[in-house]
Amino acid sequence: MSDLDELIATVALLRAPGGCPWDAEQTHESLVRYLVEECWELVEAIEAGDRAELIEELGDVLYQVLFHADLAAHTAGEEFDIQDVARHMTAKMVSRHPHVFGDRRAETAADVVAFWDDLKRDEKPHRTSVLDGVPQGMPALALADKVIGKAEQAGVAPEQEADASGWAVPETEAELGAELLALVASARARGLDAERALRGAIRDFQAQVRAEEARRAG
Repeated sequence: MSDLDELIATVALLRAPGGCPWDAEQTHESLVRYLVEECWELVEAIEAGDRAELIEELGDVLYQVLFHADLAAHTAGEEFDIQDVARHMTAKMVSRHPHVFGDRRAETAADVVAFWDDLKRDEKPHRTSVLDGVPQGMPALALADKVIGKAEQAGVAPEQEADASGWAVPETEAELGAELLALVASARARGLDAERALRGAIRDFQAQVRAEEARRAG
């Protein structure tokens, strides 16, 4: 038995009758908070560059995936397991890489991204906006970056007022981080919620993007 198979069997044993009562009570919904926490701990391990922590946190995220798959395997109406998840992912990766598994050519990473965008449009024809599918629960800064990137595909960009305000655009990520931290500190001192404020601005910008898409479609 491989190490991965042993872990799969361990998850099944913990969730089986006579196993762990806590594990047996969990649902997909109740596990969300743990999945989020484990993902952030993995990010922290990656940033720290610690090999041992990286192995541990990757394992914690993997365990969440196996837990959800075992839960589904024993839930009426779902009834899929980790093999189904793996099979679906393999098919998806093969489909998303026609330059590796097919006859299309890709010379740059930009070519690959273009392939992905084309394939996503074919796979999900119900999506009518470049913003469809963007997870709104992302942290505000990550969401802003994602939304701006998607909006660029539609030829829409948020206003940039750096020059008008006299604010010098940082040239390095270290400088940018310091500027952002100072901005959050200033907002906090004034009783403003930086996360909520940015989310509000993102919502307004997304409405602008969708309005522009509708105008062009009409």
